[in-house]
Parts: sequence; structure tokens; C-alpha cells
Amino acid sequence: MLYYLFTYLREHSKLFGAGVFYYITFRASMAIILSLVITTVMGKGLIKYLQRKQIGETVRDLGLQGENLKRGTPTMGGVIIIAAILIPTLLFARIENVYIILMLVSTVWLGLVGFIDDYIKVFKKNKEGLAGRFKIMGQVGLGIIVGLTMYYNQHVVLSREIPDAQHVSLHLGEKLVGAPYMRKDLTGIEHTYINVKSTTSTIPFVKTHEFSFAHVAKVFGEGAIDWATPLLYIAFVIFIITAVSNGANITDGVDGLATGVSAIIGVCLGVFAYVSGNYVFADYLNIMHIPNLGELSIFIGAFVGACIGFLWYNAYPAQVFMGDTGSLALGGIIASLAIIVRKELLIPIICGIFFVELLSVMIQVSYFKRTKKKYGEGRRIFLMSPLHHHYQKLGYHESKIVTRFWIVGIVLAVLSIVTLKMR
Repeated sequence: MLYYLFTYLREHSKLFGAGVFYYITFRASMAIILSLVITTVMGKGLIKYLQRKQIGETVRDLGLQGENLKRGTPTMGGVIIIAAILIPTLLFARIENVYIILMLVSTVWLGLVGFIDDYIKVFKKNKEGLAGRFKIMGQVGLGIIVGLTMYYNQHVVLSREIPDAQHVSLHLGEKLVGAPYMRKDLTGIEHTYINVKSTTSTIPFVKTHEFSFAHVAKVFGEGAIDWATPLLYIAFVIFIITAVSNGANITDGVDGLATGVSAIIGVCLGVFAYVSGNYVFADYLNIMHIPNLGELSIFIGAFVGACIGFLWYNAYPAQVFMGDTGSLALGGIIASLAIIVRKELLIPIICGIFFVELLSVMIQVSYFKRTKKKYGEGRRIFLMSPLHHHYQKLGYHESKIVTRFWIVGIVLAVLSIVTLKMR
């Protein structure tokens, strides 16, 4: 909103300094600062309100060290994170941008699903919360929205260089959007580009090839590309959003873990969004240029600021828990961002902590059921799952577990960013 206000003031009243709002870096910085202020200032008031209303966490007896101290700690703090993301984005971003709209929908959508789950647990005194099938329906619903938008919206395009306007060559399954246009590189030489609709995604550590669902759809026959490509793509998007949001939800088991890891992932995706959205950097790094993507930096700035600010109260010993309101929203945001910046295949690395935590639960449950069927008694691989509880059972203090998981997350984020050059 402020972007449009200062644009108007600059054009009509020649207000000195209003032009600074044209710079994405300035607006992203302001979004970070404002989100930090909102979380730290609003957080204190919300914690006191939750305490007055006795909206506390119900802790199951898992035999973990210090778990009794967490009983009664205010929950549903994810509301703080969501507010600290939405307010700066609405103030500093260009709201008509399709990627901003998509991320606002993703934040509110899964945030609402998580809020309903927390509401049932806290106010209805039902420890099970929202039935699992309804959570899945919410995740699938968001996946369909994101998938349909990414595939069909005419503003979601990739920019490709071509020899000249008379030699337009499209890859399999791509569709031309608009006419060819000229753009100068860093040396001042003009190049010809076209915008195309495509399901293309980056393959990690590979420079000469890209992944496209059109090539997968070709397996069903040449005539199947038009109908199979969108089905495969949307199904994949649904899988990504469901997996990452569940991974974030499972990771939120010890103070500050999910919040800190999400902030690290957000910084990584912010780098990808900025360089892919800037044609100069995209040309220099020889990566795909995604027009209008740079605006997403404002949202990501607010996201990172909200996570870091929430750590002020969520770090050990936590004064407030985010609940499913926060964890499902964080997972949905990260998944949607990865899809938008075309880094879906990097998710096992970028979201390595979420992936391992989710995998540990799947392995534990599968092995337990298999051994129970075979031996009549279920056996376990880990002392407890998710993985962070395994280390708690080994006697590690949760602050040490969280710090080491953060370090691993930083290493994975750096490795992901390095793929911009290691290809």
C-alpha cells in the first residue's frame, strides 16, 4: 500500500525521497525491520493475553527431560508470525503481483487450518485436534490453488534468450506469451528474449539440462502432453506442499527448532528469488530468469524477520509456542516459495532438516508395524521419533540439539546456494 502511496506522491507532488520505494532492496529491508518490531512488540502483549485466557499447551507424558516445565506455556503464537508476515507485505509489496498474491493466500490458508486445529485442542479440550483427513484436505486444497495458478496464470512465465525475433524456438510443452523483446547485458550488448509458459524446474548441480513435466508426460504419447502435463505438475505440487508442511509441523517439537530452521531456509530461498528475478544476475549466473519474481523478496524479508523475531520468545525456555497455526503455515510458505522459484528438486537439500525429521517418523512407524506383524512385538530403530526426541532420550539438552540442527540447516542452505555456480 505504501508503494502505491509514495508512487503517487512522487509523480504528483514531486516528494523528495519518495523514489526510494521503487527499490526492492529498500522495501525488503523495511519489511524485515517492521516484522521484527511486530513480533517483539506484539508478541509480549499476545503472550500476556494468552496467559490471562489460560490458553496453554497440553503436554503429553513422553518421559522427556523438562517436559513438565512446558505444561501450561501459551500456544497459538503462530498468530504473531502470520501477522508479522502479512502486515509488512501489504504495506511494502506490490499487491497486484501474482507471486505476492499466491504467497498471501498460502500463508492465510494453512494458517487457518492450523488455527482450527489449535482451537479444537485448546478450547474444545480435544487433544487430537482437527482430524488428520481435514488437514490433508487443506494441504491438498492449497496445492491445487498453487498448481493451477503456476500452470495457467499468464503472468507466471520464464524468460528465454533467442537468436532473434525471427528464430523463436520453444522447448517441449512450452507456450509463447507476448512478443519477443530486447534487453541489454552488462556490456551494453542487446539480446532478444521471449516469455514462455513452462513447467521447467532447475536440476541441482546440472547446467545444460532442465527438468520439465512435459518430458514426463511424453511417456503417455505425444498427444498426451497437453492433458498429462498439468495433471502431473499439479499432483507434484500437492505432494510438495503436503510433505513440507507436515515436515515443518513434526519439526516443531523443541523450543526454537522449527522457527530457526525456517528462518535459515527463508534466507536461502530469498537469495534464489532475488537473483532469479533480476535479469542482470540471472544472465551473469546463467540461470533461468523469472520476470516479476524480485517482488517476492519483500514477502521473504517479512517471513525471515517474523521467524527471527518470534525466536525472541520461542527460544529455550520458550515463553510461547507457535502451535499448528504457525508450523503448518511455515511449511506451506516454504513449499510454495520453492515451487515459485523453480527449486522444487532442491527441497531435499534446502529443507533437509524437515525431510530427515519426517523420514524418521515414517521409518519408525513402518518398522514398528512390520516387526509387530512378524514377531508379535513392535520394535524401534530410534529411541523416539521424530529425530530430535531421539537425541533428547540420549540425554542431550534441547538447546544443544536445536543449535546443532541450526548448524546443519545453515550448511544445507549454503550448499543449496552454491548450486548457483556448481553446475
